Amino acid sequence: MKKVIALAALSALCLLPALPAPAQEANPDSWAATDALGRKVRSYDEAPAKRDGKFVGIFYWTWHNANHNDKYPVYNITEILREHPEAIKDYNHPAWGPTGPHYYYWEQPLFGYYQTTDKWVLRKHAEMLAAAGVDAVFFDCTNGSNTFKASYEAMMETWDQAQKDGVNVPKISFILNLWPRPTTNDALRQLYRDVFKPGRYQNLWFMWKGKPCLMAYPDLLTDSEEDREIAEFFTFRPGQPDYVNGPDPKRNDQWGWLENYPQHGYVASTGADGKTQYEQVTVGVAQNTNPDRKGHCGAFNTKDAYGRNWSIRNGFDPRPDGYLYGWNISEQWERAYELDPELVFVTGWNEFIAGKWLPKDSWNGDPFSFVDQYNWVCSRDIEPNAGWGDKGDVYYLQLVDRVRKFKGMTEPASEAKSIRLRKFADWEDVKPYFASYRGNTFKRDNVGAANTYYKDSTGRNDLVGAKVARDGKYLYFYVETDQALSPKTDPHWMQLFIDVDRDKATGWNGYDFVVNRVSPKGSKARLEKNIQGIWMWEDAAKVKFFAKGNRLVIRIPRAVLGIDGKVDIEFKWNDNMQKEGDIMDFYVSGDTAPFGRFNYVYTAE
Repeated sequence: MKKVIALAALSALCLLPALPAPAQEANPDSWAATDALGRKVRSYDEAPAKRDGKFVGIFYWTWHNANHNDKYPVYNITEILREHPEAIKDYNHPAWGPTGPHYYYWEQPLFGYYQTTDKWVLRKHAEMLAAAGVDAVFFDCTNGSNTFKASYEAMMETWDQAQKDGVNVPKISFILNLWPRPTTNDALRQLYRDVFKPGRYQNLWFMWKGKPCLMAYPDLLTDSEEDREIAEFFTFRPGQPDYVNGPDPKRNDQWGWLENYPQHGYVASTGADGKTQYEQVTVGVAQNTNPDRKGHCGAFNTKDAYGRNWSIRNGFDPRPDGYLYGWNISEQWERAYELDPELVFVTGWNEFIAGKWLPKDSWNGDPFSFVDQYNWVCSRDIEPNAGWGDKGDVYYLQLVDRVRKFKGMTEPASEAKSIRLRKFADWEDVKPYFASYRGNTFKRDNVGAANTYYKDSTGRNDLVGAKVARDGKYLYFYVETDQALSPKTDPHWMQLFIDVDRDKATGWNGYDFVVNRVSPKGSKARLEKNIQGIWMWEDAAKVKFFAKGNRLVIRIPRAVLGIDGKVDIEFKWNDNMQKEGDIMDFYVSGDTAPFGRFNYVYTAE
């Protein structure tokens, strides 16, 4: 009898017209993830409850906006030295390209050698940083007076729309020169006139102590009317320039951007309990220094540089792939937890490029220097890269985990109830609603760095939310899109991945079953079971599905999934995968809910 009732309800569902998907903000705290090294991102029961007054900022580079030149290819240090290891001893080696100043990438970002005017990439960044719990990005404007206006304009426009689409985007700020310089005044006045005085995109300003925050020195501002306005308008936190550990900062208004372990606490005050409290502590992926520099900034291509695999307490990670495990940043996070500031400042997200400097430029590389970036070990970007294969996101997921521990997590939604599938309205009471980001399936069409150009039109069905229901015999998976679904004959159409045991050692990246890997025909979809833990699947069952308008429901027998009793699964939806068997494609192509390695978790007795 239950089977007849369920099928009747599903049949009625398919006759209903498409309805607008509810506008609900996604809750990334409830998403699960396990990285390629087998490390789980912590869940609510492993983190404190959400802590008020705790913030995370990250160093963000907007300067990838003026390096397109059809005459030259991209120069990737890792690729060059893989093919020409001798080039590291020859400044003029042909592999470095033409002489003269230009930039080198230590590795290719996952989204290609993009420009920071590429709104497709900027939207990806908004969602990734929001999911990581990052509250603010600080744009690097530390050299000269250039504020990279084209980039911040594209950023503000893109993130403003993302916020309207339900993304809890980080707010924005700027880091200007790390010393008081006349160029600091030039940048301050330009930003004040262009963004802040007119009140543009106030919803995106990072506020600190009641005012927009800038990491900048106001020291050289004059007594002009405009400069007095600027001095009063912002909360200034000048950037402390060096990494060396020594006496406390000379000024109590400074913030750091990168330090060696054990880091200082910045802007100290005494709390009601008599203990010292701090506004800010830095956390870095790596530091371009070594023992010979006595902790001061230097080149990264030097012996014993403090790379990703370095720890003050443990030395160098002895594993060949030790750079993946993040001893350096883990040690720095532990210091941050110890000092427990209001804001943790992480360096960094997406620098990726470095210049090639001769000894006369005062760096310590031999015979020349790559200062801020160099290779897989000696680099400090958290944004996923393409060079590490399926491990390209290990630092991103580590960021998610560490932020959850620092800021705490929102308590998960209540368990779903059993529903009668007699009426579609019964779905309205099913909880939780697994919201996803809407508005992110627009096309990419943008120049990249050097002679690259990027197009992506794989965005198709915009996934905005999902639900799960159950009875004694079946699990029901519901998903909705922003607009009407594309034809079911489309390749890689509305795929459902299920991890029934929440064990990443079984299945493909933990996924034991997939529905719609092969586009469905008629009223039945193909449920396949993974074999051998790789991208290999075998038929498990034909399962009933219904699609109408912007909604799709799939019914799967519990017995086929091997679920008898308590349900404790992870799952995700994907539309229009392009690279079968490449889990990193969940960050890039089509739409995935939730994106990347994240999964929704459904648990019910």
